[in-house]
Amino acid sequence: MELFRIKKDIPFMRNALIFNVISALTFVAAVFFLLHKSLNFSVEFTGGTVMEVMYSKAANVDEIRKTVDSTGYLDAPVQTFGQAQTIVVRLPLPKNETLAQQTDKVFGALKAHDADVKLQRVELVGAQVGDELTHDGLMALLFVILGVVAYLAIRFEWKFAVAAIVANLHDVVIILGFFAFFQWEFNLSVLAAVLAVLGYSVNESVVIFDRIRENFRKQRKMSVTEVIDNAITSTISRTIITHGCTQMMVLSMLFIGGTTLHYFAIALTIGICFGIYSSVFVAAAIAMWLGVKREDLIKPIKEKDDTDGAVV
Repeated sequence: MELFRIKKDIPFMRNALIFNVISALTFVAAVFFLLHKSLNFSVEFTGGTVMEVMYSKAANVDEIRKTVDSTGYLDAPVQTFGQAQTIVVRLPLPKNETLAQQTDKVFGALKAHDADVKLQRVELVGAQVGDELTHDGLMALLFVILGVVAYLAIRFEWKFAVAAIVANLHDVVIILGFFAFFQWEFNLSVLAAVLAVLGYSVNESVVIFDRIRENFRKQRKMSVTEVIDNAITSTISRTIITHGCTQMMVLSMLFIGGTTLHYFAIALTIGICFGIYSSVFVAAAIAMWLGVKREDLIKPIKEKDDTDGAVV
């Protein structure tokens, strides 16, 4: 399906070096912020207090969140748990106060706002849980990367696999760099978004790589640069349809999905934008720099031996 078709190929690879330099600088900046500021991990990773409260009727999450903010715990995750009347509040580890003092402070504010609220439970999530979640998240990311490398190396050629992984890591590090720079909360939903971006970006790269392979078979007189430019140009309409529809859904989560989905949608938005950029100006360009050629994907046709079938 195409919305439009561009007849003349756009010379993307002509400026590939400039865009690769921009990508490298952006990548370095993201790494710097990750090392200098680090990520603002949520309670799931760092440990903290989990407070469950019960209301007599459906709770107003926004009002509860404002009440918790007024106690000094800004941007603390507040969400329903199981049913609309049950609310779970996750607070950072108490500073200069005991767990009981922290609980009395927050619950007292909730009680002042609604006298019918009841405290169901209070638990202290230790750092051991946070370490386990961090380890599991990193292992999930590692297995995704290894799986992508193996898949692309089998389906295409190792040069494409290397190019795709560099492009995908480029997207992931830049997302993390944004979260480190702005100190946005990095929680489990953001980790899920990062993993989703990996798959999403790989899909875009595979579409372009598949078109490059197809062009090598059909357009035998084209140079490598022309083949890549034609492949990218011919997939622009598909890219606009796919990414446009996805972005509309993500923006709906960002603006009307509430605080719970806010950072998840932000991570996806950044990932989609840079995923398009990396598939075109990073993955395809790196494959070109690595020297991908027609012979890597298509076996040369053997010339017919004139002596075959000759009678001796």
